[in-house]
Amino acid sequence: MLYKDCEKLLEGFQPSFDFIEPKPIPEEELNERVLHIRREAAVAGHDVTIVNANGSVNYHTTNHYLRYLCDWNREGMLIVPTDRRKGMRLFSFYTQAVLLPPSWGEAVGVEKLYQVGALGIEYSGRPGTSDKQLIAGVVSALKEMGYERGSIGLIGDGSSAGHWAAIRKELPGAEFADETHVIMEMQRLRTPAEIDQIRASAQLMEIGFEAAVHVCRPGVTDWEMYAAYSYAQLARGGENADGYQIGVNRWGTHCGKAYGHVITSGDLINLYISGISYRGYSAQIARMIAVGDITDRQEEALEVCTEGLRRAEKRIRPGVRICDINRAGFEPFVEHGFLKDDYMPDMPYNWAPNADLSALEIPLQYVPDADLEKRGRRLMHVYPPVAGPHNPNLGHGIGMDSADKFNVTSENTDFCEPGLAFVLHPQWLVPLECGANIGNSYVVTEDGYENLSCHTPIETIRIKA
Repeated sequence: MLYKDCEKLLEGFQPSFDFIEPKPIPEEELNERVLHIRREAAVAGHDVTIVNANGSVNYHTTNHYLRYLCDWNREGMLIVPTDRRKGMRLFSFYTQAVLLPPSWGEAVGVEKLYQVGALGIEYSGRPGTSDKQLIAGVVSALKEMGYERGSIGLIGDGSSAGHWAAIRKELPGAEFADETHVIMEMQRLRTPAEIDQIRASAQLMEIGFEAAVHVCRPGVTDWEMYAAYSYAQLARGGENADGYQIGVNRWGTHCGKAYGHVITSGDLINLYISGISYRGYSAQIARMIAVGDITDRQEEALEVCTEGLRRAEKRIRPGVRICDINRAGFEPFVEHGFLKDDYMPDMPYNWAPNADLSALEIPLQYVPDADLEKRGRRLMHVYPPVAGPHNPNLGHGIGMDSADKFNVTSENTDFCEPGLAFVLHPQWLVPLECGANIGNSYVVTEDGYENLSCHTPIETIRIKA
């Protein structure tokens, strides 16, 4: 049962800071990105580059490549001639996602925009398929532009494989090469305008967290916390409401979704927040809430993770190896006997397989859960089955989901550089005993770092019960 008058739970809520909308990525910066694609194509000997992002569930796209290059946030096939005198062409509108116009405006720098059409006898009473017409349009344009027997670079993802095969079949005289690495490598270091978007994402996450804390009390469900969080960040420009994991139970399990759990004394609540994008860019944070009294072991896990973040943060600056940040973050884990060292290949983690890499059988054990059982379900396995952090690392890169995300690990010997953006989230979980997950987003600056999620404390929030 929902909390009585659940719509009123957010009454009186005010964030502790004002969210100020940043300006979009300047068109000049987008144009520079296209120039880089063209330059890399010239070096590789390509006459033209094709960039593809396809439609995905819930009106998303399978990657952010088009958004990164021309701020187009729907599906499309972008033709980028290496010759700067020739304009770009974009074939789009081939799914049934009826979103018009794109939420942030026109595709920047595109000379010709084509609507393929969502086709099919059942859908439109017209023959053919959208995929076939997409390929026909792109192939026709490539022939018209003189690339029928040219060298063609391809940038896409797994969903692009069928398209690439179809284009190859239609252009047997052309040569093709996968150049996806180019656009991923371009996103290693973030520009000031990009950092503005990531910072905005982090601030939306923090405001959402403050709203969740505002409604958190015994008797409230995790659904209502999730809804409060969603409203607060969506009302300020967040692009989606499904990008965070909320773990609410007695053990601090930090990867989950709301399922109707009623908050009670002794609960540990984690909001593990990622994917709340702002103009395609996303930060990540993690925060803990303790309701009433918790155990000494749980308090220790919370403090170890919090102290790990404090120590790792102090190491961030240009010229420091990423592995040294990882080592500093795991020092408290070693001091408390949780781990013997920070060596990633040997580190236990929640979803690890057996030591020989064979599949680990999850222990069969009844785990009481009144909120599941009143809806006709039971927990008959231990989730997760292995003690340790969720991942065998301290964090990873942030920015766009389709960028090349590096990990903060003992084996990453790269140096910090200005513009490098990442999350650090020390984690620990012992099945059915204790759990904690504390995280902030950072960007390396010329003389140190900026904490992009500085408005909410990393210390555990305490709720009276």
